[in-house]
Amino acid sequence: MSSSRLEKYLPGNKRVRMLVLMAVDICTVGLASFLGLFIRFDMNFGKIPMEYVEAVLAYLPFYLAATLVIFFLFRMYSTMWSVAGVREAGHIIGACGLASLIQIAGMLMLELKVPRSYYVLSFFTLCACEGLVRLSYRILTSMRLPGKSRKAGSRVLIAGAGTSGAVILKEMTTSQYAPGQVVCFVDDDKNKVGKILNGVPIAGKREDIPRLVEKYGVDEIYIAMPSAPAKDRKEIIEICRETGCKVKILPGIYQLLNGEVSVGRLREVQIEDLLGREPVRVNLDEILDYVKGKVVLVTGGGGSIGSELCRQIAGHQPKQLIVFDVYENNAYDLQQELKDRFPGLNLVVLIGSVRNTHRMETVFAKYHPDIVYHAAAHKHVPLMEESPNEAIKNNVFGTYKTAKAADKYGTKRFVLISTDKAVNPTNIMGASKRMCEMVIQMMNTKSKTDFVAVRFGNVLGSNGSVIPLFKKQIEQGGPVTVTHPDIIRYFMTIPEAVSLVLQAGAYARGGEIFILDMGEPVKILDLAKNLIRLSGYKPGEDIAITFTGLRAGEKLYEELLMDEEGLQDTPNKLIHIGKPIEFDMRKFEEQLDRLYEVANMDSEAIRDAVKAIVPTYQVRSV
Repeated sequence: MSSSRLEKYLPGNKRVRMLVLMAVDICTVGLASFLGLFIRFDMNFGKIPMEYVEAVLAYLPFYLAATLVIFFLFRMYSTMWSVAGVREAGHIIGACGLASLIQIAGMLMLELKVPRSYYVLSFFTLCACEGLVRLSYRILTSMRLPGKSRKAGSRVLIAGAGTSGAVILKEMTTSQYAPGQVVCFVDDDKNKVGKILNGVPIAGKREDIPRLVEKYGVDEIYIAMPSAPAKDRKEIIEICRETGCKVKILPGIYQLLNGEVSVGRLREVQIEDLLGREPVRVNLDEILDYVKGKVVLVTGGGGSIGSELCRQIAGHQPKQLIVFDVYENNAYDLQQELKDRFPGLNLVVLIGSVRNTHRMETVFAKYHPDIVYHAAAHKHVPLMEESPNEAIKNNVFGTYKTAKAADKYGTKRFVLISTDKAVNPTNIMGASKRMCEMVIQMMNTKSKTDFVAVRFGNVLGSNGSVIPLFKKQIEQGGPVTVTHPDIIRYFMTIPEAVSLVLQAGAYARGGEIFILDMGEPVKILDLAKNLIRLSGYKPGEDIAITFTGLRAGEKLYEELLMDEEGLQDTPNKLIHIGKPIEFDMRKFEEQLDRLYEVANMDSEAIRDAVKAIVPTYQVRSV
């Protein structure tokens, strides 16, 4: 009889199962009590004196009650016996031993006489009976006939009859959440071929896979060889693909602990796994209180940060959400996503550039947004080094024009998305964002709108960040390129950064530069190595790492705070307020007029003009 038939007769309800097990225990304890006498007298009932039988019967009710209580204390009725092992066997021996000690004490107190050897024999028979009862469920659920399906699901071939393959087989045999039946193994070890692993044949080597797929009617192939060289895994995958079966690479327990398993092939690599810390949490009630019922405009709404801002704002019941972006494809994709996820959302998607004064005036005049999140910016450091005038036109004057429109049309709060590259900038992008912060500080002094900036470091997984680049390089077989072995960066996931931006906006009173606590900096080289390992390869062996040298305008490390800035705490320990650096705002306005002329002339003098406004900007030749 196959286990699928047997399981139909096994109780499924937890309470019913416990009651059945208690009833079986009562019979088992009674049986063990008399088996001790039976064995003691040479397995001959006629030799057992009646006084001993009467003594055992007299104590039996107390023995039963004490044993059931002890079994409860030893969790004998809450253990998963279908996956029991050595630890659970120890529980059985311990519970039976304690029950036997109480039996000895009880019978002596009641002056019930039995042979001394009876207690030892009774203990061993009780252990044997209870062990058989407890482990029978595992035995029954493990029984199956070759070629017969134990439960519904695919017919599976496992490549690799080692530890990982055995673990997968065990999980599929015992777990109701792993549907399917393993019908055979393949392994390149010729000493294993032809043998049986837990009832499943090891039917051949890798080259036999196509034949075995047809012979056993295989639907899926699981590759359980996480420690094999990448070349071997690739060859096996290519063989498997020729069969038309669905192919998966599954992690084994031990390989997961050692970090040598191809998790990335089983699921997309989660970039949160690379941070080595708990996810950032925010007070959603604070965010809800100030976003709910408001008209919210997000510039650059189709970008990495802007789109996540829109997603989280959409979930906090705004009166209206306006997505503004110059790139129509991103805006369209986000529009379809938000419509699907938030069908009741009052959503407006607009195309346009923050550099266009008339367009910004039109948008603000029509919609009168209460809150503006300004995420529109050119952010790629090397590209902006090649096109510095475009960085100034878009970042500085796009911010300035949007801020002036917000002031003119009564926006209550304006939040600029800034960057740690604004601190002691060594590139034009960072210098442009520092000027954006200065624009915010200046506008706050002469407007009823609360203008604030939020400064944070690199965002994992954003467009142009290292994670998508590394993933692409790994998929292509390497090499993975790192600019410098010692380069470090502060990292945060997109949802974490955006949730803190939203909460910082709730704290805004005007003029602040909020600085997000990014945790400990991460070495880019370590990030590359971890991602290679998570993808199932060994750094330096399967996937090479090469160093390309620092790019134009790039630092070895980034700073979140300038020397002149102090920090104030907020209710959220991960959000701090940097003390604004004072500067001559009237002179700054005049300098902006000059900078505007230089930028629009596409002049080579743009860096000198920027340096005149941002003294901490370290101009480097390109």
